[in-house]
Amino acid sequence: MTRIQAIALTLIIYKVVLVLIGLWASRRTRDNSDFFLGGRQMGATVAAISASASSSSAWTLLSVSGMACLWGLPALWLFPATLTGFLINWLWVGPRLRARSRETGSITLSGFLADSVEPEGRAAVLRLASGIVLFCFVFYIASQFQAAGHAFAASLDLGMTTSVLIGAGIIVIYTMLGGFWAASVTDTLQGLVMAATAIVLPVVAFGAVGGWSELVQGIEASAGIGIQPPVAGIAGIGFVLGTLGIGLGYPGQPHVVNRFMALRDEQALARGRVIAIAWAVVIYAGMLLLGLCGRVLFADGVEPERVLFEVADRLMSPVAAGVVTAAVLSAVMSTADSQLLVAGSAVTQDLPGATAGHADSLRRSRVTVLLVSVLAVLLALWLPDTIFNRVLFAWHALGSAFGPSLVLCLAGRAPSARGLFLSMAAGFGLTVAFNWFVDSPGDVVERLVPLITAFAIAWRMRGRG
Repeated sequence: MTRIQAIALTLIIYKVVLVLIGLWASRRTRDNSDFFLGGRQMGATVAAISASASSSSAWTLLSVSGMACLWGLPALWLFPATLTGFLINWLWVGPRLRARSRETGSITLSGFLADSVEPEGRAAVLRLASGIVLFCFVFYIASQFQAAGHAFAASLDLGMTTSVLIGAGIIVIYTMLGGFWAASVTDTLQGLVMAATAIVLPVVAFGAVGGWSELVQGIEASAGIGIQPPVAGIAGIGFVLGTLGIGLGYPGQPHVVNRFMALRDEQALARGRVIAIAWAVVIYAGMLLLGLCGRVLFADGVEPERVLFEVADRLMSPVAAGVVTAAVLSAVMSTADSQLLVAGSAVTQDLPGATAGHADSLRRSRVTVLLVSVLAVLLALWLPDTIFNRVLFAWHALGSAFGPSLVLCLAGRAPSARGLFLSMAAGFGLTVAFNWFVDSPGDVVERLVPLITAFAIAWRMRGRG
């Protein structure tokens, strides 16, 4: 069996499984509560791995390993940065959000925030929140489609347009069929595939390098290769703080924290916490090791975000490389389905005048998912960018817009309607502005200033309660 045949066969089997999951989940989807939160009956394993996979996906597998290959040892700062975000969400945000969202009956993050303010300001808050979600997720989903498209194109010798359409089409089919259940179960499957990949490929690459001493010597010898981030002085401090700022964006990710709202009970939360943190350690440590090994092995030069595929192609048999590549190609799409659901809920649940109580609401939700997918496909094909840059832009725009107010709401210090509106606008607007006009070490200005400003506004303009 050739490599192309192995990839094609594995993909066919995998995609059939995803569609079957969508069909199964469609039988459990009767209303919007089921479609967007799975009826709040999610167990520990599915919640933990699906939330982790949907927050990581293509960025982790391709970009974290790619940055380690490009930067060298400074990329290790990505490990505490991302792990900090997992700890904040599962230790502090998760328990409070699960309990409070059940009390209010909220099924979206935007709805939960709007429920905390005075009624006369709720509509304005929801309009702004929905606009931010749609804007960011079109970019975010486009990066997932683009990642899948590049991988399909390189592995199956297909055109970019065809590759993007294949990847996007499969995601849209099972997401529209089964909604939250389909996205969560498929994300769990993809998360397990990601974990296996993060164990097998780094071990293969590490063995090819020859051991720790050879790895260290190779990294030292590669000094000056690629883009070297600052590691000393004021610029170095900026790089470290900017990198650690990635973790502070986790509480503001609607497609991640909605898993906490869907958890069945406290016991599921406690077990899920252990699973999610263990998963994060395996994934990020594995991808960083893979990237560092790739830096040593491919001194002749390799496109950073392709180092994972290069290890599989060069160091494994054609069939094994085909199976691993096919599995990774499927795994990198795991974020898009959850984001499509959140984008759909922003229109059918959160916008004032939405049809949440009407019989055709579920159909409208599915139509919204399809329309957002079309926009994301067009963006991926017409305005491509690196996965690393596009994901972090959307990540910090969402994190700065929603994270500060969510933390204060859960701490019992919710801002007023005006404070919430201005906080979201400042966090989002400053992130967009700094992304376009400011270039700082580690993007520290883009990652911290909007977040701090939004928090200060929300804190200063607290509500009566």
